[in-house]
Amino acid sequence: MYQLPPMPPQRTPQRGSFSSNRSGGRSSHGHAGGHRSSGPRPSYSSQGARPHRGGSGGGGGRRFGGGGRGKSRSTFDVAMYINKNPVLVEAEAPYTPTHSFKDFGLWPEVVRAVEKAGITTPSPIQDQVIKPILEGRDVVGLAQTGTGKTAAFLLPTIHQTLENRERVTLILTPTRELAIQIEQELRKLTPHMKLFATVCVGGTNIRPQIAGLKRKNQFIIGTPGRVLDLMERGHINTRFVTTAILDEADRMLDMGFIHDMKTILKDVPKDAQTLFFSATMSPSIEGLVKDFLNDPLTISVRKKEITNAISQDVVRYEHHHKFDLLVTLLGKAEFSRVIVFGAMKHSVEKLSQELVRAGIKADAIHGNKSHGQRQRALTSFKTGKVQVLVATDVAARGIHVDDVSHVINYDLPNTYEDYVHRIGRTGRGSKRGGALTFVPAA
Repeated sequence: MYQLPPMPPQRTPQRGSFSSNRSGGRSSHGHAGGHRSSGPRPSYSSQGARPHRGGSGGGGGRRFGGGGRGKSRSTFDVAMYINKNPVLVEAEAPYTPTHSFKDFGLWPEVVRAVEKAGITTPSPIQDQVIKPILEGRDVVGLAQTGTGKTAAFLLPTIHQTLENRERVTLILTPTRELAIQIEQELRKLTPHMKLFATVCVGGTNIRPQIAGLKRKNQFIIGTPGRVLDLMERGHINTRFVTTAILDEADRMLDMGFIHDMKTILKDVPKDAQTLFFSATMSPSIEGLVKDFLNDPLTISVRKKEITNAISQDVVRYEHHHKFDLLVTLLGKAEFSRVIVFGAMKHSVEKLSQELVRAGIKADAIHGNKSHGQRQRALTSFKTGKVQVLVATDVAARGIHVDDVSHVINYDLPNTYEDYVHRIGRTGRGSKRGGALTFVPAA
């Protein structure tokens, strides 16, 4: 167990403070529904929010750490969070691509845009999927975030669209951040090509999206909930879709969007090209592939798991000392750039505010914040203006920040896969990282 100095005398917790792990009733508007102080039994894996249309909320899925509805604490194995002897993992050998971007036969304008973007050689996923996509194959690409998969599916679909401007590509993503990032990448790769796209995501005004859909769009990029909403209103007709792309399909399933995804895809023409990109191949993903893809080519470029190279330990807390323990940890010099994970949107925001009041430079990123607010928080964290970024799993999806010294699981993740995803944000490359998980004292 991670050793901390003796705690100061217990203080009387203020209403709404994070000296206990209870955060009140469930709320979808960023505030708790009341304070609960009846007894010392903390919830160390709070019940997640319901799936939220538009991709800005938390997801469904079984509760990993216990404490969720219908789960007993006997399933919690603290040993899974401890690795005091991390091994030094040798870097993988550099990948040697078999193609250059010119080899694919992409339009010259597209190749020039790639060169201008500073992309010199194809990444492994780009090298292996661009050609079959150009050939019209359905593809399942297994790759983590940060592998260049966005350009891997955009470059061939841009080329296909320049060949035939009547094509319509529908791209589904789990979060509005990812949808916006894809649209930004699309604009970067299509300068002066007069290709149009509309981003359709929840948590933002629907009227500009409706207005954008009234023009002729070659690309529609959105989250399942908002896309389905616009379909039901008659603004999106999937019968005209020629390419359907599901990016981070596993995360959309984790968030409870499987029924929305099936509803969206069921009217896409049978001869449309369908592309799935996912970090994992779960039985649910396999079911979707069987139902909606035609003789797909599966390509896996998943990187080796490096969690055994990260120092991992638990921090046991007493009921009224949890927040004080966190502050003590963050006061140590080695905790220079820290991501703290919480379970729910409103509790993450409150924890961030409590840390600021405790004199720690912190900000939060979660689904109740606007895109601009999230980007400002992320920029502050990247540039070192704040020491701590408090985040939910969904909001933090796709975040890549160098030199994260520690990841702290203030609330337990829903699944072990989420745990691996969280702690993988530290200890990148040749650098060592640390991960600490808060668990209640026996």
